[in-house]
Amino acid sequence: MAAGALEPWQSVAPRRRRSATRRLRPQEVVAAQNPEAEPELDCGVVLRRIQEAKADLLISDFWSLALETINKCLVKHLEQLNAPVGALSEAIGKLHLDSSPGESDVAPGSTPGETLVTGTCNWKCVCYGIGNFATCVIARNQLTFLLLFLEKCQIPRSHCWVYDPLFSQLEIAVLDALGVIVLRENEEGKRSICGVPTIFYMLHCGTALYNNLLWSNWSVGALSKVVIIGNSFRGLEERLLMRILQENYAYVAKILEGLEEHALPQTPRYTDTFNDTSVHWFPVRKLTQLSTDTWALREEPDYRGCEDLEIIRNTTQGPSATDSNLL
Repeated sequence: MAAGALEPWQSVAPRRRRSATRRLRPQEVVAAQNPEAEPELDCGVVLRRIQEAKADLLISDFWSLALETINKCLVKHLEQLNAPVGALSEAIGKLHLDSSPGESDVAPGSTPGETLVTGTCNWKCVCYGIGNFATCVIARNQLTFLLLFLEKCQIPRSHCWVYDPLFSQLEIAVLDALGVIVLRENEEGKRSICGVPTIFYMLHCGTALYNNLLWSNWSVGALSKVVIIGNSFRGLEERLLMRILQENYAYVAKILEGLEEHALPQTPRYTDTFNDTSVHWFPVRKLTQLSTDTWALREEPDYRGCEDLEIIRNTTQGPSATDSNLL
């Protein structure tokens, strides 16, 4: 990623649901995400802290409740993917649900009663906006959840792409050590799934990032293969005037009637980490009920008149062909 290609970070800070429109200023974001300078940090220290966060998360009420919520959504989504409806079943191999904790494919760290969603390496995962996990506890917990989620779904870490323009060289080295793939270019969320079922993990990201993602996959066939774990779309609808939503984030506005949303549970310990977070998927029966005009209009989003965009723009020509074809 070119050092001078990006504008200053505007804000991807976690926030509670609110009606006010004020955004954190860049210096406030830095202070929130880097509460203390720790020059002694190295790769080993950060990896150890991730392991500690993993141990804490696994014994928490939030983990088991969140896993149950996500599983309910994925079960329905897998049924849709496996249904013999034209091309919807062509890109997916055998995916199955195993709810018995006594069988041999229960992942390490599972506790009795947890439901395990497993697959045969057909899922891909893309993570945007995780933040500075080396110094920020909230970002580290979000990354830890992602790693556990990949394990539960049996998605190889090599099938998970991660990007945040805030990543330091230390954090990139840690992610390399963890085995996930760090994208080299700022895609601004404009990534097509290319027919492959994909889960997007993008907590507390700017609305434009979701809008760009929807635009890049604006068809029944593509969206029916997408799952988004991120900011509540219903929450966006509540916080923003519909006029603003339609003018600035048209694809988010248009898809509100074409999705199902399941909110993650709220527990005291992880409230700041996963507040306003939901699992979204797009049932074919709802997508096909949208008007033909809804699908015909596919203009690329233009945010020149949009204030407080909350994402870092890429001033280069766009994602490299190498990264775009990795999925």
